Amino acid sequence: MSRAVFVMRRFLLSCSMVMVIVSPSMAAPSANERTPRDTFAACPDEESDAALAGTLCAHFTAPLDRGQPGGDKIDLFVRKFPARGRSRGQVWLVAGGPGESGASFYPLLATLRDSFADLDLLIPDHRGTGFSDRLCPTEEAASSAGGAALDGAEWGSCFGALNAAPQRARAFSISNAANDLRLMIDRYRSASPTWVYGVSYGTQLVLRMLQTPPMTPIRGVILDSLVPPEDTDKWDLSHRSFIVDAVGRRALLACGRVRRCNAKFAEPIETVLRRLVDDPATAKLVGGDPKQFFGSLLDIPDLRRRIPDIVDGLVREDNTALTQVKEQQSALGALFNRYPQSPISVPLVAIISGSENNARPGLTRKQVATESQSLLFTSNLPALLVDPGLPTYTHDAAFGRLPVSLPPTLVLQGDMDPKTPFEGALAHVARLQSAGTVGLQKIVGAPHYVLLTAPACFTSIVRDFVTTKVVSAKPCALSRSPRS
Repeated sequence: MSRAVFVMRRFLLSCSMVMVIVSPSMAAPSANERTPRDTFAACPDEESDAALAGTLCAHFTAPLDRGQPGGDKIDLFVRKFPARGRSRGQVWLVAGGPGESGASFYPLLATLRDSFADLDLLIPDHRGTGFSDRLCPTEEAASSAGGAALDGAEWGSCFGALNAAPQRARAFSISNAANDLRLMIDRYRSASPTWVYGVSYGTQLVLRMLQTPPMTPIRGVILDSLVPPEDTDKWDLSHRSFIVDAVGRRALLACGRVRRCNAKFAEPIETVLRRLVDDPATAKLVGGDPKQFFGSLLDIPDLRRRIPDIVDGLVREDNTALTQVKEQQSALGALFNRYPQSPISVPLVAIISGSENNARPGLTRKQVATESQSLLFTSNLPALLVDPGLPTYTHDAAFGRLPVSLPPTLVLQGDMDPKTPFEGALAHVARLQSAGTVGLQKIVGAPHYVLLTAPACFTSIVRDFVTTKVVSAKPCALSRSPRS
């Protein structure tokens, strides 16, 4: 097995929200079950899950490469959740990743319907994800041995095929995906208002699309957990561990300000955690790199609050809190991986991340190891950028450019985001404001993905914005404080 395949397999196994849970009754639509192209019709799987009841599906054909509109084509899947009652418009929901399908929104439908009342929800699967055409159609098929996730020998055959046909692999770029989105919005245009929402990588994709806006007028844009400027050399993926560590240390400081939390430790909690993350016994207990494990807890407020409990328990050789948190992570993974198109596309992650979100293409494993030595919280992403073993592509002219004009735009950003840092969002908003009215709504205490981690704030703010197109100057805050 090549090192690149081995590293990517480790990536899949290390993602707490990547679990292949496929029910036989929820198989992907077969070729003869697919709806007519460009036409919404009842989804073949609408009866397989209550959340999908009444949904409409379509398969849209787009150019594999936007620079060659007469060349090879690609098949794209989009699902529509009609508004309850009379529709007054539509909102396109653009998932993150790269590598996540639109199914990542399905568990959050209640919040989305509350937030976008009376709007149709249109949820596409990016090229390379879900029921859209995949980088490795055979190995990533929902009907294959591992389902949509690569499994066993599929890793080698998938990577081998991509390296044998690098031109096709490189066509799965951000700019081509942005062109897909533009074409779909125009195809399914509505006489009523059209809104666009993107989260994380989805914000990068939406902004890339808006460099050449669709013909369909966009009433407003909502960017959740905005990525930093593309040309950053400070907040890119190769520096992710530094971002995670900074947020993690802020979380530890919060414990220090709460008497009942701080009283658990005879010395600063940072000192205690340092001993734990450097202890091989801790790695056995958490099932991997302790720094990455504690870093993963920063993504969910309830898990982040349990860090002092876990540290205290490990010191006392009581693993109760650790076991509870790992069970919560597993339950969350199951919730977000219940659909056949849910598993993340690891090859797509590698190609896009290595091509467009890595400011240090010469990064080495030794550098990654050296940089992580002084950290308490880390990410697995920097190591995965080292020699991914897949074809990457060079930036095109769209990289780092701004849209010429933006519709009213709302940015939702948590000030405890360990993935797309608050400071990076501020820098990006400052640039975007030259293209239109862009307002940033700070969510105090929230990590990444405000829709998921701060749903009450999300619904309140989005409802107001969709109604008024005005961004409040008053921050919203998570209500809970660090656990005692």
